[in-house]
Amino acid sequence: MATDQGRVVLVAGATGLIGREIVALLLADRTVESVHCLGRRSLALSHPKLQNHVVDFAALPALPKVDECYIALGTTIKVAGSQDAFKAVDLDAVVAVAKAAKIAGVTKLGVVSAMGANPKSRVFYNRVKGEMEFALASLGLKSLVIARPSLLDGNRTALGQPERGGEGLGLMLMRILRPLVPANYRAIPAKDVAHALIHAVQSAKQGSVRLLSGDMQGG
Repeated sequence: MATDQGRVVLVAGATGLIGREIVALLLADRTVESVHCLGRRSLALSHPKLQNHVVDFAALPALPKVDECYIALGTTIKVAGSQDAFKAVDLDAVVAVAKAAKIAGVTKLGVVSAMGANPKSRVFYNRVKGEMEFALASLGLKSLVIARPSLLDGNRTALGQPERGGEGLGLMLMRILRPLVPANYRAIPAKDVAHALIHAVQSAKQGSVRLLSGDMQGG
């Protein structure tokens, strides 16, 4: 738990666009004592505050005592290979981390979802995201912050990730048409999402909060 030195934070999904930015912001925060990162592989990063934990999300070990948690796990059906494999990451792994974090003492949790999340959606991707949100809301955490970004603006290639189909073209069009696109539908830099999510979690009161993409735009 928090000590006189600062907060102890847990991050899952630190190798992705948003997760990487969350970790960078937390490591630079003087009020954070340590950052525990859960992943299927270690981060290619060394820092005095950083502790890597290579885990199997289907069989998580007991976690260290932590104050707050950020979950930025996510994949695509194409990368995962099937709908079941996608669901294992975007629903099952997310819920598993949240449950383990609660046992470890977390009362404040922030999670990255998607703009169209809806447990009743006919679109599989949006339905899984909605089911994930519903499952986390059912855990009884003191504070839950759900970020629903639109198309993410970031360099996946630099992270060793494949570019997602149509994403490059979509980003190019978004940049050109930005003044004409409603805030909630504009492409958003991953760093803006990370910053908004951390701020919302730290200032969260009791209950659930949803951050729409327009709420997180940095300007």
